[in-house]
Amino acid sequence: MKKHLTRIAAATLGIFSATAALAEYPERPITMIVAYSAGGGTDVAARTLVPYLEKYLGNDASIVVSNKPGAGGEVGFTTLAHAKADGYTIGFINAPNILTIPIQRKARYTMEDIQPVANVVYDPGAFGILPSAGIENLDQLIAYAKENPGKVTYGTAGAGSDDHLAVLSLEREHGVKFRHVPFNGNADVRAALLGGHIKMASMNVTEMVSDSEEGTVIVLGQMSKERWEGAANIPTFREQGYDIVMGANRSLGAPAGIPAEALEKLSAATEKAMNDPAFLAGAKDQGLALYYMNAGDFTVSLQSLNEGYKALWAEQPWIAQ
Repeated sequence: MKKHLTRIAAATLGIFSATAALAEYPERPITMIVAYSAGGGTDVAARTLVPYLEKYLGNDASIVVSNKPGAGGEVGFTTLAHAKADGYTIGFINAPNILTIPIQRKARYTMEDIQPVANVVYDPGAFGILPSAGIENLDQLIAYAKENPGKVTYGTAGAGSDDHLAVLSLEREHGVKFRHVPFNGNADVRAALLGGHIKMASMNVTEMVSDSEEGTVIVLGQMSKERWEGAANIPTFREQGYDIVMGANRSLGAPAGIPAEALEKLSAATEKAMNDPAFLAGAKDQGLALYYMNAGDFTVSLQSLNEGYKALWAEQPWIAQ
C-alpha cells in the first residue's frame, strides 16, 4: 500500500509537467459515483461542485451524479474501482471509510484500484441529540451513558467511518458504552434522529448546522482543532475537555490507470472550480467546509491516514473479528 501510494504520488506530480493535451476530452458524459445516499453531506458536496467542474473541463462537459449507497461506502467505492479507467467514470471518495473498509474486512476493492484526484472538503465530526433528551453538553452525555449503559443508541454512516471511530474513541477514553446503529448514509441517520428512532447522531458538523440553528437538534460539539467558521457557536470537543479530533475527507477520485491527460484536466478543473467566486458562494450557502489538496498532496495524506488506521486496528479492532 505504501509503495503503491508513493508511486501514485510520484506519477501525479509528473502529470502536471506533461505538455500533451487531451484536447477532445471529455467527448461524452461523465458519470460521478457518490457512495452515499442522496441528500447527505457527500452528495451535497458533489452536486455543488459538478457545475463548476463542467465549466472548467470545457468542451460542453456533462457530469451525471449516480448514487451508489451501501455497506458503509463499499458499494460505491467498488463500482468506481472496477469502472473502465478512461476518464468517463469518476467519483467522490471518503476517508476514512475508503481506507478502513479494506482494513476491517475483505473488501471488493483495494486502494491500488483508486487514483486520488483532489481533496475538496474536510468536515469535522459532531454529535447531535434531540432537545427532548435533556442533554446539552458532552459532560451530561457521559454522565447519562454511565448511568444507563448501552441505552444511548447512535447512528452513523457505517462501521469504520469517522463517525463510528469518534464514538469508539469516546467510549475507550471515558469508560462508557453506546449502541451502534449503522445506516447507508447520513441523510438516513438524520431522518432516524429526527424521527426519534435513535438517541444520538454521530455525523459531520456541516450536516447538522441547519438543524442546530433551527433548534431541532442540539449539537454537543465539533471534533476540530478550532471551530469551523460555519459553526462558530458550536464548541470543539477540546474546549470541553475531550481530546478528540476526527472528521471526513470528501474528495475526487478515479479508477487507477486513468489516462494522464484526463487526470491532468480533472485535477486542473477541480482547482479552478474551487477558486471560482460563484462556487465559493454556493459552497458557503451549502455549508461546505472546503479544504483543497491537489492529487499529490492528497495521495500523501491518504498514505499517512492509512498507516494510522492500520496501527489502530492492530491495537484495538473497531468491529468484532
